[in-house]
Amino acid sequence: MRAHYDFSSMKGTRNPYIGRLKESITIRLDRPTVEYFKALAAELGMPYQSLINLYLRDCVVSERKLKPLWIAKRGRSTRIRSANRRAAAR
Repeated sequence: MRAHYDFSSMKGTRNPYIGRLKESITIRLDRPTVEYFKALAAELGMPYQSLINLYLRDCVVSERKLKPLWIAKRGRSTRIRSANRRAAAR
């Protein structure tokens, strides 16, 4: 190894991973959901947080939409449920 290296002629390179930084958040998940992902992650040999992130990323990439069937507070759910029933009947 040299005692001194000259880096003055080197070109700078942008970090290729800068766009993929992760953000730390806190979310509340029900116990069965967490247990499901923990068990599945143990089978796959990976951290469950990484598995949840992979699943959510897959939802984003495939543009998967949630189809809510629960009752909303503002009366929209009746129309949503009726529309879902009509679509299912077709």
